[in-house]
Amino acid sequence: MKKLGIFAIVMALCLTFSAAAFAQTLEAWHIYVANHQTRPTLDNAIARFEAANPGVKIESVPIINDEYKTKLMIAMGAGDEPDIFLSWGGGPLLEYVRAGKVWDMTEALNETGLIDNFMDVSLGPVKFDGGIYGVPLNNVVGAAIFYRTDIFERLGLEVPTTMEELYEVAEVLKANNIYPFTLANFNRWTGSMFFMYLVDRIGGPETFENAANRTGGAFNDEPFVRAGEMIQEMVQAGFFPPGFNSMNEDYGQSRTLLYTGQAAMYLMGSWATATITTENPDVLQYIDFFPFPAVEGGKGDPSNMIGTPGNNYFSISSKCENKDLAIEFLKYMTDKESAQLLVQANAIPPFVGGSELLTNPLMIKLFETVQAANNVQLWYDQYLPPELAQVHLDTTQAIFGGTMTPQEAADRMEEAARRFYNE
Repeated sequence: MKKLGIFAIVMALCLTFSAAAFAQTLEAWHIYVANHQTRPTLDNAIARFEAANPGVKIESVPIINDEYKTKLMIAMGAGDEPDIFLSWGGGPLLEYVRAGKVWDMTEALNETGLIDNFMDVSLGPVKFDGGIYGVPLNNVVGAAIFYRTDIFERLGLEVPTTMEELYEVAEVLKANNIYPFTLANFNRWTGSMFFMYLVDRIGGPETFENAANRTGGAFNDEPFVRAGEMIQEMVQAGFFPPGFNSMNEDYGQSRTLLYTGQAAMYLMGSWATATITTENPDVLQYIDFFPFPAVEGGKGDPSNMIGTPGNNYFSISSKCENKDLAIEFLKYMTDKESAQLLVQANAIPPFVGGSELLTNPLMIKLFETVQAANNVQLWYDQYLPPELAQVHLDTTQAIFGGTMTPQEAADRMEEAARRFYNE
């Protein structure tokens, strides 16, 4: 009996070690902390994936947004990158691709049919040299000019399609003691949207791409300088409320002016729809949006948008030993059930079919506008490496505040880029 007992213990240990040997874990880094709108979607996808794949575990590692890029950069540099990781696409992801850290999933996406889940435009920020290095996760986002339809109707104003027409609208609004735009630029990224749109409308998307990727362009090229000049012209013309550079977007100081009718227009990402719905649903009936106007003589297509057609992306590292399982998990993150959860969280799913779940007319219009865009430019501060993103935000705020000339700001940005890339 004693021998049988020992034998049973040994067999149990063997089975335990055997199960451990077959168990597989995929580590996934992301920014979806407990209160993030995408966290329920992620948790649901993990639960469904693990139930369908016994013995496989997704180790979810949430990291605060402000710390995420730095921690990922350190992990990549140390060769300790996670199996699956979040990014915003663009330049930082391209750097990891060039370093051989990211798996080209093009073939796997085609073989599994997962490629059919996505709008082509949503894959733009993760396409490099013919390869696809990520899939969109949680929201179709575009920046647009939201406006009070009741104010426009009362004053007989029409939606402007050019900057010249925008100036005419602004003059009428000012004459009626209404700020043309509300803006809280303490946060800097809020003012950056004006700068990005103007650069695009003046020089086209290649202006930024060539400067950021160092492919024949520079951050002090004429479109960057002219964009800064136009911003300062708008400030001098009284487009924005007094003290806008010290007003805080996080505290809703910009939206308060919109809600009370003291300001008529608000350049913001499409998440503004969800924010307004939560904060002041009664005013939503008076809110619509229009694309940023064209610049006369500019090269940029007026359908171009600033934003991201996927918002966040999941990529798979080259060192991941279970790439097939990682792709299988991405199916759960981007299927119909995930899309339904995103819609419930006031997001616009970047998956084919996700738009069919939308019921809010404004969100449907936003989706269609982004889908029809000729190009969607990722936010500069997400596209650029963190060091350069900081310089961009600082110099843009200085342009708005008049503490730097547009030429000085452009030169400062280009000098920072040359130092960063050791040129």
